[in-house]
Amino acid sequence: MTIYLKQRFGYFFHNRWLVFVAAMWIQTCAGLGYLFGSISPVIKISLNYNQKQIARLGVAKDLGDSVGFLAATLCEILPLWAALLVGAIQNFIGYGWLWLIVTRRTEPLPLWAMCILIFVGTNGETYFNTAALVSCVQNFPKSRGPVVGILKGFAGLGGAIITQIYAVINSPDHASLIFVIAVGPAMVIIALMFIIRPVGGHRQVRPSDGLSFSFVYSICLILASYLLGVMVVEDFVDVSQNAIIILTAILFVILIIPIVIPIYLSFTQEPRVVPEEEALVSQSGDQGPGRSEHYDGQEIIFSEVEEEKPKGVDLLPALERQKRIAQLQVRLAQAAAEGAVRVKRRRGPRRGEDFTLVQALIKADFWLMFFSLLFGSGSGLTVIDNLGQMSQSLGYENTHVFVSMISIWNFLGRIGGGYFSEIIVRDNAYPRHAAMAVAQVVMAFGHFFFAMGWPGAMYIGTLLVGLGYGAHWAIVPAAASELFGLKNFGALYNFLTIANPAGSLVFSGLIASSIYDREAEKQAHQSQIGLGSLNLASVLTSFLNMDEPLKCEGTICFFLTSLIMSGICIIAAVLSMILVYRTKTVYANLYGRSPT
Repeated sequence: MTIYLKQRFGYFFHNRWLVFVAAMWIQTCAGLGYLFGSISPVIKISLNYNQKQIARLGVAKDLGDSVGFLAATLCEILPLWAALLVGAIQNFIGYGWLWLIVTRRTEPLPLWAMCILIFVGTNGETYFNTAALVSCVQNFPKSRGPVVGILKGFAGLGGAIITQIYAVINSPDHASLIFVIAVGPAMVIIALMFIIRPVGGHRQVRPSDGLSFSFVYSICLILASYLLGVMVVEDFVDVSQNAIIILTAILFVILIIPIVIPIYLSFTQEPRVVPEEEALVSQSGDQGPGRSEHYDGQEIIFSEVEEEKPKGVDLLPALERQKRIAQLQVRLAQAAAEGAVRVKRRRGPRRGEDFTLVQALIKADFWLMFFSLLFGSGSGLTVIDNLGQMSQSLGYENTHVFVSMISIWNFLGRIGGGYFSEIIVRDNAYPRHAAMAVAQVVMAFGHFFFAMGWPGAMYIGTLLVGLGYGAHWAIVPAAASELFGLKNFGALYNFLTIANPAGSLVFSGLIASSIYDREAEKQAHQSQIGLGSLNLASVLTSFLNMDEPLKCEGTICFFLTSLIMSGICIIAAVLSMILVYRTKTVYANLYGRSPT
């Protein structure tokens, strides 16, 4: 009995689903940058910043959240647990120091130093992201859409989860949220960092995978629905502290439920012995026509496969087509070894093969993907970073509600983006970016609602922008791995994420903040003109409050910004459709159908 349990526990700790579940929990710490909309008002008041200064902090935060080259490098040369620990230390130092400054426990720093501080703190998230995605994409190479969508979804939901934990503290000091952001990730990473790793021999599709992913999707929907319900109840009803504690405990139970999958698989099913041919697939990746093969230690590119294969092969069913191409590859390999065939060599890989970052940077498809992401996610991040000021300008006092709601819609967008884009590529062999074009059109409507400022527009705009923004981060990583390979996925992914802060720098740091401060100055000037008819006491009060940060009120504060963002999203959708047109043949080859 003891030997049996020891064996089963061994299967459990080496189960790829355990890695996936632990990565889901870690990813809740990889989206804390989305809470900037909740902490920016207290930073603004405590340090007496104007909107442009807050926007600069927001851009520094976005850069920290997206510039992950160091994280990608360390994940390649260090064990993943060590890279995760580095990220946790950065997060603790950055946000911990910020908390000390905001609560006046230490001296304030100049704005440029504050930008470095928040960059360092948020940059810790890139380690969590990279380690989780790299390990799980390698463990599930044939289920990239669901894996990336679910993991990135939990990153998007992290803000709502932390907000609920913050509600348990019941602190009137809003700076306590910064303390939770500093301490929470360190505790989670230390508890789980040794679980996150690629698991050898378990990378192939299993019959149980479909049911397991369906179970996880169900938990995700329950989690999002529960959090949304809790946020609405806490917003409209005066909930007691004991009730908040109970609601948070239920939240933790829902988060823990997915651990049932690796427990069930490890203790009820016999482990499968990986056949020799599956082991080869595991080592070489998801090989297709035109992919790299190795013979006698030297790389040979079979570009002849496309020329030598019979004309009707592309019309065959997927399994039969792959079998015919595999046989052709074997014959070409034997002929090349005997000197009967002279294999053509190309300077670089084809789309669908493994690219280095340098090779990808000279491809038009890579830059189409980058700028489509820059316009789409950049406009969405502008809303997320300014959501506190947007809701305040329209008269909403509780800004945390909208920050939590957009976190939930962000989560569902990532889950849905991964799920529906997987249907597009698996069932129709159609480019995944078609789903991204749809998401960007949805975002355009969301920005339009923000511009109009109609009653309830904040709720509708938050829903549409959150869903569309989230879908980007399920679709782009999966598409990048399909077009440019898994070998250098960490470097490729972290370069693409630069589009996020680049878009935020232009749209939030330059456009949104400038328009907001201009409108706030106009309102302040009009208010001062109106003081001529007031008494001396009112004049003195206004004079004493001149050093307070300028506040803009009304729809006008973000009207022009939101219209610009709406137009930008339409441009992003056009770029995505151009990429769809260019990559139809690639996806047809990858997923075994002839392009239409």
